[in-house]
Amino acid sequence: MTIPDFPKVGMFLAHIKGESKIKYMKSFFLTIGLALTLMSFTFQAPTDAIVRSLKSANADQVASHFDDLVDMKLLEKDEVKNMGKNQATIALKNFFGEKSIKGFEKISEREIGNTMYMTGKLLNHDKGYNITVMLKQKGGQYQIVTVRIN
Repeated sequence: MTIPDFPKVGMFLAHIKGESKIKYMKSFFLTIGLALTLMSFTFQAPTDAIVRSLKSANADQVASHFDDLVDMKLLEKDEVKNMGKNQATIALKNFFGEKSIKGFEKISEREIGNTMYMTGKLLNHDKGYNITVMLKQKGGQYQIVTVRIN
């Protein structure tokens, strides 16, 4: 019986002698371990929590990202500027209930300085509604300052 002439697994270390081989292997596995550890961390965009809130179609969760004062323009209603957080929450809750909002699909996002704009579509059983959200960075987090739904 002949043994196939395949290269042995450790052949890439054949040219390294003695203790150097052990040091090389330690650093090799340490590097691989570090790379795998770093790859396990995922980058989270600053708006991910807001997008998840909109996808859940839960107005209270969305409202938790409101600034103290919010400008709001809802479908077929006049724009209200500097609406208090509680009043804005109630208005959004009513809109979500009346229009049977079931989810959200993000279309685009753009950042200019400490201001971010996000557009998407609020989903329901019939047609969706376009939404534009303006966010400002406050205390290291983005908060919703304007909501426009058409």
